[in-house]
Amino acid sequence: MPRWRMPTCASAALAAAGLLLSGCANPSVGSANDDPTEPVTLKFWHGWSTPGEVKAVNDSIDRFEKLHPNIKVQATGNVSDETVNQALRAGGDKAPDVVSSFTTNNVGQYCDSGMWADLDPFMKKTGLDKRKTFPKTLLDYTSYRGSQCALPLLADAFGMYYNKDAYKEAGIKRPPRTMSEFEKVSKKLTVRSGKNSYKRVGYMPNFRFYQNSPDRLFAQWGPQYFDAKGDATLADDPKTYKFFKTAGQLAAAQGGFNDLERFRLTFGDEMSNQNAFLTGKVAMHLDGEWRGLMLDEAKAKFNWGVAPLPVPDDQADTYGRGFITGTVAGIAHSSKHQNAAWELVRFLTADTKQVVNFANAIHNVPSTFAALKSPDLDADPTFRTFFDILENKHSKALPASVNGGAYVVSLQDFAYGVEAGRVPDLRERLKKLDEQIDADTLQSKS
Repeated sequence: MPRWRMPTCASAALAAAGLLLSGCANPSVGSANDDPTEPVTLKFWHGWSTPGEVKAVNDSIDRFEKLHPNIKVQATGNVSDETVNQALRAGGDKAPDVVSSFTTNNVGQYCDSGMWADLDPFMKKTGLDKRKTFPKTLLDYTSYRGSQCALPLLADAFGMYYNKDAYKEAGIKRPPRTMSEFEKVSKKLTVRSGKNSYKRVGYMPNFRFYQNSPDRLFAQWGPQYFDAKGDATLADDPKTYKFFKTAGQLAAAQGGFNDLERFRLTFGDEMSNQNAFLTGKVAMHLDGEWRGLMLDEAKAKFNWGVAPLPVPDDQADTYGRGFITGTVAGIAHSSKHQNAAWELVRFLTADTKQVVNFANAIHNVPSTFAALKSPDLDADPTFRTFFDILENKHSKALPASVNGGAYVVSLQDFAYGVEAGRVPDLRERLKKLDEQIDADTLQSKS
């Protein structure tokens, strides 16, 4: 029988992150005494919404129900974290049994509050060795301080897409591997169309551009956001200063923040056919593995390739690393069918054939060692580049926190000010940022 970990009562109001989670999960509500061989209907809530994604989820459920004919699954898609949390707080028969989230930042909340059940007892009972099944980086972002309340359900790895035709035109032989090379190549690829305007930029460094949240590029330095006690350490980490200096140099090499920002405002929507990389306005682009499928579907009018993002010059041996995130899945604390729910979670996250089929269908990176080595995976070499990024020992995911992604939002807001030149004393302002993050963390525990 699973052993419940008595949770700390967490109350967090994360308006900035779009997530509200308050109150304590009652560990006595859930039940792990159900018989998973008895007829049961499970409610599975997830965030996928496009027709292709929804079909892939439904196909997965069909495969599961064939293996477990006594378990029926009612899937509800396009559900936000906030909606899930409201349902779990309310409990009752309408609440989901199995839940998934695209927001790994929130795992700390789910585990610490007890809203999602600890999965370690289920794995022990059914013989699933998590360390032999999932890469360490993925286990890190699905757990918090000893509680493995989620498991990875496919992953996202970030790399650099580049326009091969623009490279050829500029006489560039290969993608840059260090930040100093990145700066030179970005400048060489930038084409002005007037004094304050562009035809194309080599790389758009501004943090409001599509996937350019500062934590994505910062991952190339391997930052430590918190110390062992959980206190923010950005002001004390030399990597923070090197990161902001490099970001500023990337902008300056291509005309400066103001000109780049005016150009950025002319870009089309990220998910449309007016995407700036697709239309040739940007020659190199930070993005995830899913972008390749979209480029193929949009019939991009140029040759393109994928490579890992460059790394700091003093960490050249870490080249191949990248930012890692992904979808996570778990069992609701209030479910009265937790053993049956575990069968679904185990199938979705650890069944090799299922993980491969799902990864191929929605063009996400597989999240198990066995699936990553499967011969049935999509053989597209650009897609497989992201497998290597995921498995690189230097790749980084954001650390879990009890207040979810609030610290990431604080870093984003801070970075907007830095790139715009509104932070004259970086060290002093970073100290205040650390203080703000610590205060937010303390408040979420009260």
